[in-house]
Amino acid sequence: MKKLIIAAAAILALGSATQAQETVRIATEGAYAPWNFLNDAGEPAGFEIDLGNAICAQVALTCEWITNDWDSIIPNLLAGNYDVIMAGMSITEERLETIDFSDNYFPPDPSKFVAAAGAGIDPSALEDKRVGVQGGTIQAAYAEENLGATNTVVSFGTADQAMADLAAGNLDTILADGAYLEPVVGASSGALEFVGEDVMIGNGVGAGLRKDEAELKAKFDDALAALKADGTVDKLIAQWFEGRGPYFAD
Repeated sequence: MKKLIIAAAAILALGSATQAQETVRIATEGAYAPWNFLNDAGEPAGFEIDLGNAICAQVALTCEWITNDWDSIIPNLLAGNYDVIMAGMSITEERLETIDFSDNYFPPDPSKFVAAAGAGIDPSALEDKRVGVQGGTIQAAYAEENLGATNTVVSFGTADQAMADLAAGNLDTILADGAYLEPVVGASSGALEFVGEDVMIGNGVGAGLRKDEAELKAKFDDALAALKADGTVDKLIAQWFEGRGPYFAD
Protein backbone atom coordinates (compact mmCIF):
# COMPACT_ATOMS: atom_id res chain seq x y z
CA MET A 1 0.00 0.00 0.00
CA LYS A 2 2.83 2.38 0.87
CA LYS A 3 4.38 1.80 -2.57
CA LEU A 4 1.05 2.55 -4.23
CA ILE A 5 0.73 5.82 -2.33
CA ILE A 6 4.26 6.85 -3.31
CA ALA A 7 3.61 5.94 -6.93
CA ALA A 8 0.34 7.90 -6.93
CA ALA A 9 2.09 10.92 -5.42
CA ALA A 10 4.77 10.74 -8.11
CA ILE A 11 2.13 10.63 -10.84
CA LEU A 12 0.34 13.62 -9.33
CA ALA A 13 3.61 15.53 -9.12
CA LEU A 14 4.41 14.70 -12.72
CA GLY A 15 0.92 15.78 -13.75
CA SER A 16 1.34 19.10 -11.93
CA ALA A 17 4.67 19.75 -13.64
CA THR A 18 3.17 18.91 -17.04
CA GLN A 19 0.27 21.24 -16.37
CA ALA A 20 2.68 24.04 -15.43
CA GLN A 21 4.59 23.50 -18.68
CA GLU A 22 1.39 23.82 -20.68
CA THR A 23 0.75 27.35 -19.43
CA VAL A 24 2.51 30.26 -21.13
CA ARG A 25 2.48 33.66 -19.42
CA ILE A 26 2.09 36.45 -21.98
CA ALA A 27 2.69 40.09 -21.06
CA THR A 28 0.94 42.93 -22.83
CA GLU A 29 0.80 46.66 -22.14
CA GLY A 30 -2.98 47.01 -22.09
CA ALA A 31 -2.75 50.62 -23.29
CA TYR A 32 -2.19 50.53 -27.05
CA ALA A 33 -5.48 50.00 -28.85
CA PRO A 34 -6.23 48.26 -31.13
CA TRP A 35 -3.12 46.14 -30.51
CA ASN A 36 -3.95 45.65 -26.84
CA PHE A 37 -6.09 47.44 -24.25
CA LEU A 38 -8.21 46.80 -21.18
CA ASN A 39 -11.91 46.24 -21.85
CA ASP A 40 -14.80 47.42 -19.68
CA ALA A 41 -14.23 44.47 -17.36
CA GLY A 42 -10.59 45.46 -16.92
CA GLU A 43 -9.37 42.46 -18.90
CA PRO A 44 -6.80 42.48 -21.73
CA ALA A 45 -8.41 42.66 -25.16
CA GLY A 46 -7.48 43.54 -28.73
CA PHE A 47 -5.69 42.13 -31.75
CA GLU A 48 -2.77 40.62 -29.86
CA ILE A 49 -4.94 39.01 -27.21
CA ASP A 50 -7.08 37.32 -29.88
CA LEU A 51 -3.97 36.27 -31.78
CA GLY A 52 -2.18 35.02 -28.66
CA ASN A 53 -5.18 32.91 -27.71
CA ALA A 54 -5.26 31.49 -31.25
CA ILE A 55 -1.55 30.65 -31.02
CA CYS A 56 -2.06 28.89 -27.69
CA ALA A 57 -4.99 26.90 -29.07
CA GLN A 58 -2.94 25.90 -32.13
CA VAL A 59 -0.14 24.33 -30.06
CA ALA A 60 -2.17 23.17 -27.02
CA LEU A 61 -0.89 25.79 -24.58
CA THR A 62 -2.90 27.69 -22.00
CA CYS A 63 -2.50 31.49 -22.22
CA GLU A 64 -2.18 33.44 -19.00
CA TRP A 65 -2.32 37.18 -19.71
CA ILE A 66 -0.37 39.69 -17.61
CA THR A 67 -0.37 43.48 -18.01
CA ASN A 68 2.89 45.34 -17.55
CA ASP A 69 3.96 48.95 -18.12
CA TRP A 70 5.80 49.43 -21.40
CA ASP A 71 9.00 50.85 -19.94
CA SER A 72 9.70 47.74 -17.83
CA ILE A 73 8.23 45.10 -20.12
CA ILE A 74 11.57 43.76 -21.41
CA PRO A 75 13.34 43.81 -18.00
CA ASN A 76 10.50 41.82 -16.46
CA LEU A 77 10.66 39.29 -19.30
CA LEU A 78 14.38 38.84 -18.64
CA ALA A 79 13.67 38.52 -14.91
CA GLY A 80 11.37 35.56 -15.62
CA ASN A 81 8.15 37.25 -14.52
CA TYR A 82 6.48 35.99 -17.72
CA ASP A 83 7.46 34.04 -20.81
CA VAL A 84 6.40 36.09 -23.84
CA ILE A 85 5.71 39.72 -24.76
CA MET A 86 2.89 40.57 -27.18
CA ALA A 87 2.63 44.34 -26.99
CA GLY A 88 2.94 45.90 -30.43
CA MET A 89 6.70 45.49 -30.16
CA SER A 90 8.68 46.02 -33.35
CA ILE A 91 11.53 43.68 -34.18
CA THR A 92 14.76 45.70 -34.24
CA GLU A 93 18.46 44.87 -34.30
CA GLU A 94 18.91 46.70 -30.99
CA ARG A 95 16.25 44.62 -29.23
CA LEU A 96 17.63 41.42 -30.76
CA GLU A 97 20.82 42.03 -28.80
CA THR A 98 18.82 41.43 -25.61
CA ILE A 99 15.84 39.23 -26.48
CA ASP A 100 14.62 36.97 -29.25
CA PHE A 101 11.48 37.33 -31.39
CA SER A 102 9.02 35.06 -33.05
CA ASP A 103 8.37 35.50 -36.76
CA ASN A 104 6.47 38.71 -37.30
CA TYR A 105 2.68 38.69 -37.12
CA PHE A 106 2.29 42.20 -38.53
CA PRO A 107 4.47 43.46 -41.39
CA PRO A 108 6.69 46.56 -41.20
CA ASP A 109 4.32 49.50 -40.75
CA PRO A 110 5.03 53.14 -41.64
CA SER A 111 5.46 55.50 -38.70
CA LYS A 112 3.57 58.75 -39.17
CA PHE A 113 3.59 62.31 -37.89
CA VAL A 114 0.29 63.74 -36.70
CA ALA A 115 -0.49 67.33 -35.72
CA ALA A 116 -3.42 69.63 -35.08
CA ALA A 117 -5.21 70.34 -38.37
CA GLY A 118 -4.01 73.54 -40.00
CA ALA A 119 -1.02 73.96 -37.66
CA GLY A 120 1.36 74.11 -40.62
CA ILE A 121 3.76 71.51 -39.25
CA ASP A 122 6.41 70.30 -41.70
CA PRO A 123 8.35 67.33 -40.26
CA SER A 124 11.10 67.77 -42.85
CA ALA A 125 11.92 71.24 -41.46
CA LEU A 126 11.16 71.01 -37.76
CA GLU A 127 12.95 73.48 -35.51
CA ASP A 128 12.22 74.54 -31.94
CA LYS A 129 9.19 72.22 -31.84
CA ARG A 130 7.97 69.77 -29.23
CA VAL A 131 7.78 66.27 -30.65
CA GLY A 132 5.89 63.65 -28.64
CA VAL A 133 6.76 59.95 -28.61
CA GLN A 134 6.14 56.95 -26.41
CA GLY A 135 9.37 56.25 -24.56
CA GLY A 136 11.34 53.14 -25.44
CA THR A 137 9.81 52.78 -28.92
CA ILE A 138 11.40 52.76 -32.35
CA GLN A 139 9.80 56.16 -32.93
CA ALA A 140 11.45 57.55 -29.80
CA ALA A 141 14.87 56.38 -30.98
CA TYR A 142 14.28 57.82 -34.46
CA ALA A 143 13.11 61.18 -33.09
CA GLU A 144 16.08 61.51 -30.74
CA GLU A 145 18.55 60.70 -33.50
CA ASN A 146 17.01 62.73 -36.31
CA LEU A 147 15.11 65.55 -34.59
CA GLY A 148 16.61 65.92 -31.14
CA ALA A 149 19.37 68.37 -32.07
CA THR A 150 16.97 71.13 -33.08
CA ASN A 151 13.78 70.18 -31.25
CA THR A 152 12.58 68.98 -27.86
CA VAL A 153 11.61 65.31 -27.91
CA VAL A 154 9.11 64.59 -25.14
CA SER A 155 8.69 60.97 -24.04
CA PHE A 156 5.53 59.59 -22.46
CA GLY A 157 4.74 56.38 -20.62
CA THR A 158 1.91 55.55 -23.04
CA ALA A 159 0.92 56.67 -26.53
CA ASP A 160 -2.45 57.85 -25.17
CA GLN A 161 -0.67 60.27 -22.82
CA ALA A 162 1.17 61.76 -25.78
CA MET A 163 -2.12 62.16 -27.66
CA ALA A 164 -3.67 63.91 -24.67
CA ASP A 165 -0.80 66.41 -24.56
CA LEU A 166 -1.13 67.05 -28.29
CA ALA A 167 -4.85 67.70 -27.84
CA ALA A 168 -4.05 70.08 -24.98
CA GLY A 169 -1.68 72.08 -27.20
CA ASN A 170 1.45 71.08 -25.32
CA LEU A 171 3.02 69.35 -28.32
CA ASP A 172 3.48 70.37 -31.93
CA THR A 173 3.47 66.87 -33.39
CA ILE A 174 3.58 63.19 -32.47
CA LEU A 175 5.45 60.37 -34.18
CA ALA A 176 3.91 56.90 -33.77
CA ASP A 177 3.09 53.86 -35.85
CA GLY A 178 0.35 54.28 -38.42
CA ALA A 179 -1.73 51.33 -37.23
CA TYR A 180 -2.16 53.08 -33.87
CA LEU A 181 -2.65 56.61 -35.26
CA GLU A 182 -5.06 55.94 -38.13
CA PRO A 183 -8.15 55.22 -35.97
CA VAL A 184 -7.26 58.11 -33.66
CA VAL A 185 -7.04 60.59 -36.53
CA GLY A 186 -10.17 59.12 -38.09
CA ALA A 187 -12.14 59.64 -34.87
CA SER A 188 -10.90 63.21 -34.33
CA SER A 189 -13.61 64.83 -36.50
CA GLY A 190 -10.96 66.69 -38.47
CA ALA A 191 -9.10 68.06 -35.44
CA LEU A 192 -5.99 66.03 -36.29
CA GLU A 193 -4.18 65.40 -39.56
CA PHE A 194 -1.20 63.46 -40.83
CA VAL A 195 1.71 65.65 -41.90
CA GLY A 196 4.89 65.02 -43.85
CA GLU A 197 6.25 61.78 -45.21
CA ASP A 198 5.92 58.36 -43.63
CA VAL A 199 8.98 56.89 -41.93
CA MET A 200 9.81 53.19 -42.25
CA ILE A 201 11.42 51.80 -39.08
CA GLY A 202 11.72 48.24 -37.79
CA ASN A 203 11.05 44.80 -39.20
CA GLY A 204 7.44 44.23 -38.28
CA VAL A 205 5.87 43.26 -34.96
CA GLY A 206 6.56 39.93 -33.26
CA ALA A 207 6.37 38.18 -29.91
CA GLY A 208 9.37 38.80 -27.66
CA LEU A 209 10.97 35.87 -25.85
CA ARG A 210 14.09 35.20 -23.80
CA LYS A 211 17.01 33.88 -25.84
CA ASP A 212 17.04 30.58 -23.95
CA GLU A 213 13.45 29.71 -24.95
CA ALA A 214 14.17 28.01 -28.28
CA GLU A 215 11.42 25.40 -27.79
CA LEU A 216 8.78 28.00 -26.99
CA LYS A 217 9.91 30.17 -29.92
CA ALA A 218 9.57 27.14 -32.22
CA LYS A 219 6.03 26.55 -30.97
CA PHE A 220 5.08 30.19 -31.60
CA ASP A 221 6.68 30.16 -35.06
CA ASP A 222 4.95 26.89 -35.99
CA ALA A 223 1.61 28.23 -34.78
CA LEU A 224 2.04 31.51 -36.63
CA ALA A 225 2.94 29.68 -39.84
CA ALA A 226 -0.27 27.66 -39.63
CA LEU A 227 -2.41 30.66 -38.68
CA LYS A 228 -0.96 32.73 -41.50
CA ALA A 229 -1.56 29.94 -44.02
CA ASP A 230 -5.19 29.36 -43.02
CA GLY A 231 -6.02 33.08 -43.05
CA THR A 232 -6.52 33.52 -39.29
CA VAL A 233 -3.87 36.22 -38.90
CA ASP A 234 -5.20 38.21 -41.84
CA LYS A 235 -8.76 37.84 -40.52
CA LEU A 236 -7.76 39.25 -37.13
CA ILE A 237 -5.84 42.10 -38.74
CA ALA A 238 -8.89 43.00 -40.86
CA GLN A 239 -11.08 42.83 -37.73
CA TRP A 240 -8.92 45.12 -35.62
CA PHE A 241 -7.24 47.35 -38.24
CA GLU A 242 -9.81 48.58 -40.72
CA GLY A 243 -8.65 48.44 -44.31
CA ARG A 244 -5.41 46.55 -43.56
CA GLY A 245 -4.26 43.39 -45.31
CA PRO A 246 -4.40 40.69 -46.36
CA TYR A 247 -0.69 40.22 -45.77
CA PHE A 248 0.05 36.55 -45.17
CA ALA A 249 -2.39 34.07 -46.72
CA ASP A 250 -1.67 32.89 -50.26
